[in-house]
Amino acid sequence: MSQISIILPTYNVEKYIARALESCINQTFKDIEIIVVDDCGNDKSIDIAKEYASKDDRIKIIHNEENLGLLKARYEGVKVANSSYVMFLDPDDYLGLDACEESSKILKNNDLDFIWFNFIYHTQDGIKKDTFLRDHFFTTIDYCQYILNQKNICHWNLCSKIIKINTYKKAFTYIENNIKLTMAEDALVYFFIILHCKKIATSSLHIYYYFQNHESSVNTNNVVEIQKNLNDENKVIKILSSFLKSNKNINKNIFIFLKTIIMQLKINNLNRDIKYNRLKYCYIIYKYKKIIDRILQKYYKIIIFLTLRLHNE
Repeated sequence: MSQISIILPTYNVEKYIARALESCINQTFKDIEIIVVDDCGNDKSIDIAKEYASKDDRIKIIHNEENLGLLKARYEGVKVANSSYVMFLDPDDYLGLDACEESSKILKNNDLDFIWFNFIYHTQDGIKKDTFLRDHFFTTIDYCQYILNQKNICHWNLCSKIIKINTYKKAFTYIENNIKLTMAEDALVYFFIILHCKKIATSSLHIYYYFQNHESSVNTNNVVEIQKNLNDENKVIKILSSFLKSNKNINKNIFIFLKTIIMQLKINNLNRDIKYNRLKYCYIIYKYKKIIDRILQKYYKIIIFLTLRLHNE
């Protein structure tokens, strides 16, 4: 039985998956398993993964019967994991080679629900690092208070975290079986993870390289995709708000913390809605101009035709 399972939900990432898998198989800590979840893309991502799996028996590939989206694809990986802890790696990102070793050091002799590490952002302008996390162990109440005191309250990303599988599975019992999300899915799961935590650690170390992929759903300028993202966020906001409304006996600090997740989601949703309407307006203007251009071209041809005809007469 391995100590850490790294789960890669995989959908049309053939440009990046080799880098992600290389960062897994070359970990300095070897007692891991690597689970690639095939979420029914249409590129060569899984073919590349199969090549790596043929050379490393720690790599396991599971195939979804249909596209499930990130939320459920990750959970399919969790269900077959044989470790006590799980790490999610989006295949367009990659890990520092000591990620699992540093995690195992913190986990040793500590019964933790999760560890949160600082992010490294791989951007077009170079490498940028988060620095707000410090090395610390918390009760859930103290953790909530600590994060609320930070400037960056968008804290729900499940990447760059090591999560106890049992805690993750408990959180997932609150999530409907038929729900499919590509936006705000981390916030949904994280919200319920917090409710089942007893002990949490934060680390000043940087183990996870987040690659800013401008083709991702977060950065899309496609109005149809943005509308879907808005719908997903609204769905999550409704689920979480309904839960808090029905469970007011939660510890005050934890309740406030969970409320901030909903508030931040609403802010994100508002910003996305502004972007959607701006793009939609521009799109309407664009289509209007195209229609006018076609009309003008049509009449221009008629005018040319009549001019030539009159000239010939």
